[in-house]
Amino acid sequence: MQATAYTYDPATRSGSVLLDDGTPLPFDAAAFDAGGLRLLRPGQRVRIETDGEGGRRRITLVTLQTF
Repeated sequence: MQATAYTYDPATRSGSVLLDDGTPLPFDAAAFDAGGLRLLRPGQRVRIETDGEGGRRRITLVTLQTF
C-alpha cells in the first residue's frame, strides 16, 4: 500500500503517514526500523505494510516507494 509521510520524529523514529484517502495512520520505531530507512521527510511517498483492520490497523513496515 502507498502513503505519504506526514510526520517523523528522528529521536523516537516514529511518526505518521497519510493514506491516499487522507486518513492519518501512525507508525512506531519497529515499523520504521523494519524498512531499513535512516531518515524520512514529510511529503515523501512511502510503501507501507499493515496488520489488522479498522481501528486496530497498524503499520508494520515503512519504506521508500520505488517505481
